[in-house]
Amino acid sequence: MPISLIVNPTVGDIAGEDITPVLYYITENVIPSVLIDDSAEDAIKKITAMGITEDKILAILNSYDYVDYYKELFTYNAPRFTLFPDERKIRHTVNSNKVLFEDKFNKQSKNADYLKNEDEFFSEDHIYYQGEGYTGFGDYSVIGNNYEEGGFAPKAVAIHIVYFDDDNVFRIHHFVSNSNQGTEDVAGKFYEAVSKLITWYNNGHRNQDTYALSKFRECVEKGSFPGLATIKKLSIMHHLELVSKFLKGDIE
Repeated sequence: MPISLIVNPTVGDIAGEDITPVLYYITENVIPSVLIDDSAEDAIKKITAMGITEDKILAILNSYDYVDYYKELFTYNAPRFTLFPDERKIRHTVNSNKVLFEDKFNKQSKNADYLKNEDEFFSEDHIYYQGEGYTGFGDYSVIGNNYEEGGFAPKAVAIHIVYFDDDNVFRIHHFVSNSNQGTEDVAGKFYEAVSKLITWYNNGHRNQDTYALSKFRECVEKGSFPGLATIKKLSIMHHLELVSKFLKGDIE
C-alpha cells in the first residue's frame, strides 16, 4: 500500500530539517507530503526541483489561517490529495481530491480515566465520506493529534481497540487495568487489561480479528509482556487492518 512521507515535519528530532534527499531513495509507493505552514513553499520547491510535480504531492491543510496560502501554492496544479478537517472555508477552498482528516480519539489525561467510559463512538466517516464529496477519510488512530515526547511509568495500562458495531459504525473499547494505585508491576497491569480484551474478543467479537489481535492473544497464552510501545503499535496495526478489510468488503 502507498504511504506518505512528510518532508517538512514540525515535531520530533528532525523538525525543521531538510529531509527531501530521502526522496531520491523512495519508490512510487511513497507519496511526498507537505504540511501547509510557513515552511511549505520551500518544501514544495525542493520536491519539484527533483522532477516531482505538484499534482503528485499530498498536502495537509490543518489550519484555517493557511487557506489563502494554500491557494497560492497550488494555483496551477491541485495536489494529489488534500487532507483537512471538516471546516467550511477549507471545504469550499479545496476543489478536488478532498480527504476528510480529523482527530477522532477522545483522549483522557490519565489512563485510569478511560474506566469511566470504556466503550464509545469513534467515527462514521468511512460510511459517509463519498456521499459528502470526499475522495477519502483519515484520522489520528488511537493516538490523537497531540504530540508527546517520550513516556513514563503509568499507574494504569490501557489498550484501545477500535471495532465495527452491527451497523458498521466505528466504536472504540478501552481495556484498562484494575490495580491502578501505583506505578509498580506494569506487566501485571498489562495482563489485567489484555485479559479483558480477550474476554471481549471471545464474547461476540471474533469477526473483528486481525493480526494484531492474534499477537495480543499470544501474549496471554505465553504470559509475556511486549512493552508499552508495542501495545500502542499493535493497537494502530489493528486499526489499519480493520479499515483495510472494510474497504475491501471483508467486514459484514
